[in-house]
Amino acid sequence: MSSIAVGPLSLSVAHVLIIAAFVVALLVGAVAGRRDQVKVGGPLADILLWSLLCARIGFVALYFEHYWDDPLGIIDIRDGGFHLLSGLIGCAIATTYQLWRHPSVRGALGIAVTTGILLWALPWGLITLMQVQGQGIPEVTVESRDGEARALDTMADGRPMVVNLWASWCPPCVREMPVLEKAQEAQEDIAFVFVNQGEGPPTVNSFLDEHGLTLRNVVLDRRREVASNTGNQGLPTTLFYNASGQLVTTHYGELSSATLADNLSEFETNTGDNN
Repeated sequence: MSSIAVGPLSLSVAHVLIIAAFVVALLVGAVAGRRDQVKVGGPLADILLWSLLCARIGFVALYFEHYWDDPLGIIDIRDGGFHLLSGLIGCAIATTYQLWRHPSVRGALGIAVTTGILLWALPWGLITLMQVQGQGIPEVTVESRDGEARALDTMADGRPMVVNLWASWCPPCVREMPVLEKAQEAQEDIAFVFVNQGEGPPTVNSFLDEHGLTLRNVVLDRRREVASNTGNQGLPTTLFYNASGQLVTTHYGELSSATLADNLSEFETNTGDNN
């Protein structure tokens, strides 16, 4: 399983690992600091916050043009827009500062930070490798709004394909739909497929009419087979397949125009994806 459903939200295993790594780092720091009677909870929290802040700033700087019309989107982290390298740099700087500022906790804090980073990085790297390598478009039959059966892997027509898993009851799905609708018009060399999870034609048609959405390739997956086959039970989840039909990246949760652009850039870094 690569994501965890929490109500209408989808959390990636990577997000869960960050939380788990921080909790374990706190416990390890508490044990390590007991001998010297020092506490590392405050410095650890500061390091985490600065790491996340730097990761967000790095992402916004990289895709700043997408925030011109929506400046409040800069602080809306529901889209999951964080830049890994910027976050790691922020973590290194914050850790160095905390070690300099609090000499008495250097030993315990160093052990706690190292433990936390290793607990997050090693499983995350392994899971990412397992998720991406060798995963193709699932051999699942979906249903058109008119009741016609079609194999999902035939809908790409030789192009890269973006598969969005959604449902009408999911608020983040509703918020991201206009972003995807705009992208399908601007990126005709990419197939955007909207796979509804678990609902019937009346519900789907009513949803599209209510929100005034004009989406191509809206199909129904009543038994949620795509979610089951890809290990993504949380909504929304968006899967990005290259022109060879191989998974290159997955986005968990709501997409903004910036995070969509970030994920679409993966097609450019994979040989032959746009041919």
